[in-house]
Amino acid sequence: MTTATQFARPTNRPFLDIGAMILRESRRTIRSIDMLVTGLALPALIMCVFVIVFGGAAQRDGHYIQYVVPAILILCAGFGSAMTAVTVAKDMRGGIIDRFRTMPIFGGSVLVGHVAASVIRNLISSVVVIGVAVLLGFRPSADLAHWVLALLYLAFTITAFTWLCCAAGLLLSEEAAGSVNFVFLFLPYVSSGFVPIDTMPSWLHGFANAQPFTPITETMRAFINNTSPGTNGWLALAWLGGVLVVGYGASLILFRRRVNS
Repeated sequence: MTTATQFARPTNRPFLDIGAMILRESRRTIRSIDMLVTGLALPALIMCVFVIVFGGAAQRDGHYIQYVVPAILILCAGFGSAMTAVTVAKDMRGGIIDRFRTMPIFGGSVLVGHVAASVIRNLISSVVVIGVAVLLGFRPSADLAHWVLALLYLAFTITAFTWLCCAAGLLLSEEAAGSVNFVFLFLPYVSSGFVPIDTMPSWLHGFANAQPFTPITETMRAFINNTSPGTNGWLALAWLGGVLVVGYGASLILFRRRVNS
């Protein structure tokens, strides 16, 4: 029996399989203390560190929280998405995929379940971050339309990041996949997310302006501040669209190779 046949399912059933995989990943998050702390508590703690510990040094007028919240949202979206690399690697090497191959399910539901669960988990985490920020004095000026745009944009960002992390999880060992989060933790710091670029050393300006997290963060900042992202918006969509295409394409290729090996 071929892998395609093993994963075959009537065309009217794939959504049920995807729903089951989303539920599976959601239960894994709820049952794992490590994932709950990393996904929900850690982003709020990061917010507190930047606002309470560093905020006074960055801007003594108390307005730093207005500047840094969009960057925290993007940083946490990347950091939370990186958890998917570990869970995918664990699935691929833990034998569960071999069990799924013997069941009449839609094969693509495995990865889609990981991605959808990541989007849900990280959107909930973002709500927690915004709630903590409001308690600390954050006062966004966005109207309803800009909040909807910010939510859709954040969901798109998480989706793009997660597909890239899926590819990493398919390619790397479980231990190596855990290091993916360092990419999402490092790059946002060397952008306009936490301090204006002109305050950085001059030799960093070129990299900070050219790297993707600057337009991605500035676009989120524009939505929350009820302004137009302008050129940054198009640059952010181009970067995220490229990440999505590369991550999705690589995930499909690697997944097919792994289940057919």
